[in-house]
Amino acid sequence: MANWSNYLRSSCLAVFLLLFTSLVSFGSPLPIKPVNPAVWGFYGHKRINRMAVFTLPPEMFGFFKENLEFITEHAVDPDKRRYAVEGEAQRHYIDIDHYGEHAFDSVPRRWDEAIAKYTEDTLQAYGIVPWHIYFMKFRLQKAFESKNIDLILKYASEIGHYIGDSHVPLHTTENYNGQLTGQRGIHGLWESRIVELSAEDYDYFVGKSAYVQSVLDFAWDAVEESNNAVDSVLRFEKLLTDSLPADMKYTYEQRGQALIQTYSKEFCDAYQNMMNGMVERRMRQAIIAVGSIWYTAWVDAGQPDLSSLTNTPPSPELLKELQELEEMYQHSEHKGTICD
Repeated sequence: MANWSNYLRSSCLAVFLLLFTSLVSFGSPLPIKPVNPAVWGFYGHKRINRMAVFTLPPEMFGFFKENLEFITEHAVDPDKRRYAVEGEAQRHYIDIDHYGEHAFDSVPRRWDEAIAKYTEDTLQAYGIVPWHIYFMKFRLQKAFESKNIDLILKYASEIGHYIGDSHVPLHTTENYNGQLTGQRGIHGLWESRIVELSAEDYDYFVGKSAYVQSVLDFAWDAVEESNNAVDSVLRFEKLLTDSLPADMKYTYEQRGQALIQTYSKEFCDAYQNMMNGMVERRMRQAIIAVGSIWYTAWVDAGQPDLSSLTNTPPSPELLKELQELEEMYQHSEHKGTICD
């Protein structure tokens, strides 16, 4: 009976995907568009930072490769602060739809002009990720200029996180977890589950980093591309949910001592199929973006010789700071937005 049930489930899923593909081929009103939504959990952020190292030129690669594990592991430090430190959360997103239908035409890209139009309190309330990337680039540039190993490692790791977030559609909308459309949990579906199941099969050969003429415009362009995908992220999930039996959407998995409900592999695979590989493409774009901003900060710092910094570990002071952050994350009351 169990085998027959599995067969029926697989058959239903296959028939649905066949019908969906056929509808697309013959002019369905819901075509598969080459948009690029994605959200990254801890695993995704670590993978983005790690693979970005391999986009760097030889003059940077030696130093970054030597510190590969640090840059990988500490890609998630901003998320740890987001849940533990007041004022961090808004650096990870921008609810651009709060500003109206044509927000990208009406919201100034320059921070001072945006403050003059909306006030800083309003900007902070609805997220500041593109501006924070811009600010962080200058911090990293100054760290390169002073050859401060601790700050280079800290800011390189952290700006990678914010750049990754800017490539996330659900980080650009007030409906960040589908809570406004009866799709609560979609953030976790994107942020963790899809990447958890599929990331090992992605292609991470993204080419070489390139100099970015305007980091602010670069960050805003990433946000706009992400926001253009929000409708598809939500619409495809709803279409799939409405078309499959309820017991095909979720499964139960053992995590440590707990049995948890999570999205089934069949549902995640079907969802990715409907989006035509856009999670992988968005992740690839985030990787090359991180490498390019690292490279730009180094060039603007005068291309300092990083070979003189090799064989020098992070200071005890930095390691202590990071240990305190970990303890605060594990034991403090969470602040900011939590997506369930």
